[in-house]
Amino acid sequence: MNQFLIDKLKQAGLEAKEASIYGFLVETGGAFPSAIAEQTKINRSTVYKMLIALSVKGLVAEIEKKKKLFYYPASPARFLRQAKQKIVLAEESYEKALKVLPELEGLFRSSESKPRVTYYEGKDQVVQAYMTQVEEKKSYELVSFASTNHLEAFLPPKVFKEYISLKNKYNITVRGIVPSTSDSSGFLERTHRNVKKSIVPVIRFVPHNLFPFSGEICMYQETKVLIAKLDGTNPIAVIIEDKAIFNMMKAIFELSWVGAKHIK
Repeated sequence: MNQFLIDKLKQAGLEAKEASIYGFLVETGGAFPSAIAEQTKINRSTVYKMLIALSVKGLVAEIEKKKKLFYYPASPARFLRQAKQKIVLAEESYEKALKVLPELEGLFRSSESKPRVTYYEGKDQVVQAYMTQVEEKKSYELVSFASTNHLEAFLPPKVFKEYISLKNKYNITVRGIVPSTSDSSGFLERTHRNVKKSIVPVIRFVPHNLFPFSGEICMYQETKVLIAKLDGTNPIAVIIEDKAIFNMMKAIFELSWVGAKHIK
């Protein structure tokens, strides 16, 4: 088989198997499907499908020989006409796209004003949600209402270590409001021993009996609010990306921050 011809046919728009079959028929002048399959190394059922596709394109015709269908290539001029037809169809599609473009742009602009909400379910996905906090690789302040007990128990030790390390690397600072428990009081010492002093979270406590968090709500990267439920067998998280919602949640945090007790 003429591989050079097959490559040129593929460049002209035929699929690889179509090019092999059409090129073979051009070289031989025609053949039965069994011979096509044998010479092109394409299984017979696929050969039949490709022959139908080539027939629809007007590149292959069939006649009956010895009570069997014999396939032969149409005039090469048909191949050129088929290529020109693709150009015509592409130009028509382009014109239609131009007409619908203003409407699409209007819809796109309106969608930009809507919050983007991403839902995460199961441990692996919720871990992925947490890692969005370090994916932009730049410095910022993250503020959070968090149960450090649940967070520390939820994130696998290796992931938690990487999470803290990346915050340290990108200078991501944290302020957190945390329910006061015996475990939460030692959280920083357990988890932030090897980070820069400026990266150690600033924590203020609230009474655990009044504010029994079982997850986290955090605001970060100027537009994102992550809400995570970390207890039970089916952890979930939602990330809302919207500047106005971020600002409202940040304001609630700042109001709470004033009334919370600073860590000793």
